[in-house]
Amino acid sequence: MACDAIVDALDAGTAAVINIYDGSVPADADASIGASTLLAQLTMSATAFGAAADDTPGAIATASAITSDSSANATGTASYFRVLTQNAGTTCMQGTVGTATADLILNTVSITIGSTVAITSFTVLLPEGP
Repeated sequence: MACDAIVDALDAGTAAVINIYDGSVPADADASIGASTLLAQLTMSATAFGAAADDTPGAIATASAITSDSSANATGTASYFRVLTQNAGTTCMQGTVGTATADLILNTVSITIGSTVAITSFTVLLPEGP
């Protein structure tokens, strides 16, 4: 399953991380973050995702436990995230952050240095191909 291949790439490092940034969203996950500031970094389990399941149509993979960032790195407004294979590892995916209509939903996009940032659920959905 293609969804398995995508989420399995995250297991290439020691433990995948989710980095949350402020600033302009880069064109894609390979582009530079430019002047964006890292607001928070959350660590995923050593095996980031289990096997993908049929979502009819498509496939869905649900993340294993994600450790909260107990002390946010900086103050700012979250606008996008990247998932890396490990701290300073290879970037595997990128998406937007918001409170309602975004790839990553947080209860607030206003992050304050030293505050706790948590993600309670993370799924990757891959639509069915042609």
